[in-house]
Amino acid sequence: MITGRQVRAAPALLNWTQEMLAEKALVALTALKRLESERGLGVHEGTTDQVRRALEAAGILFIESGQGRGVMFLHETSGTETRQGRVRRVRSPT
Repeated sequence: MITGRQVRAAPALLNWTQEMLAEKALVALTALKRLESERGLGVHEGTTDQVRRALEAAGILFIESGQGRGVMFLHETSGTETRQGRVRRVRSPT
């Protein structure tokens, strides 16, 4: 199960706003905010799954180990959408 902290951290790696994540995951913005909450507000399991799948499709890996939980950005696609909705071309390291 992913945590609210992981859900808040992952879009930051992608330079996505809450609105962008909610749109890509096909969930209501209020449901996303509940999922991200530190207070442990309940959300439907389907909401959590849709958010997780949207982030994983964008290259996010959710990590859980004996030392804690986190997120990692595995790869960049040929373009990364910015907050303004434009695509920024990203060069791969050589």
